[in-house]
Amino acid sequence: MGDAFIRHIELLGYEKRFFPSQHYVYMFLVKWNDLSEKVVYRRFTEIYEFHKALKEMFPIESGDINIENRIIPHLPAPKWFDGQRSTENRQGTLAEYCYTLVNLPHKISRCLHVVNFFKVRHDDMNPVTDSQIKKPEVFLLPKDSKKNLTDITGPIVLQTYRAIADYEKGSTSEMALKAGDMVDVVEKSENGWWFCQLKNKRGWVPAAYLEPLDGPDESEEQEPNYAGEAYVVQKSYTAVEEDELTLKEGDTIEVIHKLLDGWWVIRKDETTGYYPSMYLQKAGEVNTSVKSELRNRGAPPRRSTIRNVKSIHKQGRKQISQETYRRNSKKYIQNQRKMRGNSQNKANVIIEKNEPEDNKPKAQPAVPPRPSKDLILNRCTESTWRKIL
Repeated sequence: MGDAFIRHIELLGYEKRFFPSQHYVYMFLVKWNDLSEKVVYRRFTEIYEFHKALKEMFPIESGDINIENRIIPHLPAPKWFDGQRSTENRQGTLAEYCYTLVNLPHKISRCLHVVNFFKVRHDDMNPVTDSQIKKPEVFLLPKDSKKNLTDITGPIVLQTYRAIADYEKGSTSEMALKAGDMVDVVEKSENGWWFCQLKNKRGWVPAAYLEPLDGPDESEEQEPNYAGEAYVVQKSYTAVEEDELTLKEGDTIEVIHKLLDGWWVIRKDETTGYYPSMYLQKAGEVNTSVKSELRNRGAPPRRSTIRNVKSIHKQGRKQISQETYRRNSKKYIQNQRKMRGNSQNKANVIIEKNEPEDNKPKAQPAVPPRPSKDLILNRCTESTWRKIL
């Protein structure tokens, strides 16, 4: 069948590993000429050493003799300390590097140096791990980013979460949980339903039943925005708890806090309360069949309604009281009214002050008095004082 060569290399994302110490590896899907596809893992330092050796093998194509002849792509050197941010930011450059590499002339793209580097190793199939250390976290590139390398957004994080209470599923698309179960989160939806996997099971789970392992607080949870974002109610809901709002389809409201459990704090006129985010749509946004299907499901349970919670953290999640939401929201509205009132008053004062000033005649420059003859004789030149004598 001939020598093996690579048809395509696709960067899938990166993995954060914790053994033997914390480090990052990039995940590549390598497609071979025999139509097989393999996933390999490489640290960036390895990739950079591979790149330097490739340049030494092909000095003309690397531009060492004449820079105009360079066709081997550039690759930035690793930083002294490569953290998660630099690993994430480098993905676009690395994806473009791999695309250019496999499209170079065959003497480069199909040479043994390239083929051997991307061959599957033993640790690609069986990475070295420690059962006492938490499992690696996987960060995948969004699908849109793979099409447009210049528009790479944040990664989709596959993290391990722990169930804080038993959950009985309400439909075939959901997954039942027992307190203490460790699940991998495949997709985090802002409607409060997260798609998770537990061993060979998969299904939707309420985000309120899950807690991160490193602390009770969710780093993704935003701070309240009392200015609010305009949303339109797509499905009516009748309040069950005292701090919830009853709204009708078509109502326009303002979202002031987007919480991960799918219950957002909203403001209708001057009243604030909780409302299911899955029944809201941003003003001006086009409706889709996927969103319509989600709204046909029931709202997820709220964190405050979960009984027999068993958390591994000493402190619970930080929660803002409904009274704090109401007070700060009311304060914001009052401040906005004051600012509008002050701006109108200032405009009126400026107009009143300007009107009389426009009617006043402009002041004329003063004419200095004529100097006396003695002053002219003492201070002026002879040609000047002869003219006045």
